[in-house]
Amino acid sequence: MNPVVHFEMPYEDKDRAAKFYKAAFGWKAQMMGPDMGEYVVMQTTETDEKGMNQTPGTINGGMYKKPKDEMGRYPSFVIAVTDINEAIKKIKAAQGTVIGGSKRDGNPEEIPGVGLFASFIDSEGNRLSIMQPNPRM
Repeated sequence: MNPVVHFEMPYEDKDRAAKFYKAAFGWKAQMMGPDMGEYVVMQTTETDEKGMNQTPGTINGGMYKKPKDEMGRYPSFVIAVTDINEAIKKIKAAQGTVIGGSKRDGNPEEIPGVGLFASFIDSEGNRLSIMQPNPRM
């Protein structure tokens, strides 16, 4: 099986969103810079020095600037796969539509230090993502 390993949510104001989730749930926010698209890493559970969750069954997530188009305006989750190209083939065979990375060209995108990433639309019109984590992850 391929587990859900990460969630993603869009924000309009990253500082306001980080403040909300800290106050409401105690989550910790790590603000990334322009080189990482102003992404916000959200820590929902304790991690070790390598950033790995310490409690089985829990996931962390992130937030990104809410885009103008509808495709990325709603929360989503990320599924870990061992071979992203094989997963893309299976998604297409199951009648899904592969969007790809930020270029939306159908190809995976390298997230530095994390792994290969691609979004897709499932049979019900939901946008989700797959990730082939780097070996250290």
